[in-house]
Amino acid sequence: MKKAYLYFGVLISVLVSCSSGGDDGGGPEQEPINTPPTVPVQVYPLANTLCIDNNVVFEWNASTDNEGNSITYMVEVSENSDFSSLAHNVSSAATSRIIALEKGKSYYWRLKARDVKGEESDYSTVSQFLTEGDGVSNHLPFAPSLVSPALGAEIDGTSTTLSWTASDVDGDALTYDVYLDTTSDPTAKVSDNQTETTYDVTGLTASTTYYYKVVVKDGNGGITIGQIWSFTTK
Repeated sequence: MKKAYLYFGVLISVLVSCSSGGDDGGGPEQEPINTPPTVPVQVYPLANTLCIDNNVVFEWNASTDNEGNSITYMVEVSENSDFSSLAHNVSSAATSRIIALEKGKSYYWRLKARDVKGEESDYSTVSQFLTEGDGVSNHLPFAPSLVSPALGAEIDGTSTTLSWTASDVDGDALTYDVYLDTTSDPTAKVSDNQTETTYDVTGLTASTTYYYKVVVKDGNGGITIGQIWSFTTK
């Protein structure tokens, strides 16, 4: 009888051991976190490029993806530096894309990378370029680029210095007209045909938003009107 009890106890011990050993704590494998691709780097056209052919070949360096996912590039072309409206919005699996543009116009372009799972990189830098017009001997200056104060900045005091940059593919000497007003479409010309790329503003009113724009002239009939910028006084 003692042997029978002993055998029964050993059998229970084996069953318990087998049942408890089956759970190793492992559940379904979690899919690794998907990260976005790296930011693509523009190759052509770069800033201040004159494109002789209006069928522009946009080129960039390939992005990389840590998970090895396939990548598509989203290319945006606009006539506005803030890309508020797009002339073209195309995708490419390759690192180049031909886009037909209008002749004799100034454009901006940027791109980003998107992997097959929907993760997107940040945008690349923005480059401005020109397409050559028919029989053009003089090209328009590039639109001015804002230096300071930053768009929408809040400034202390009643004075500030407006600063910008501009260039011209023909190498023409440039002059600038500056418009400054408290209306969103400034019409008050505060400086005419100046050669400096800065303008000192004094006598500002506190708690007021000011709007300004710079018109660039190359002396050969080429005139480019810049975007409207703004700042606010405290």
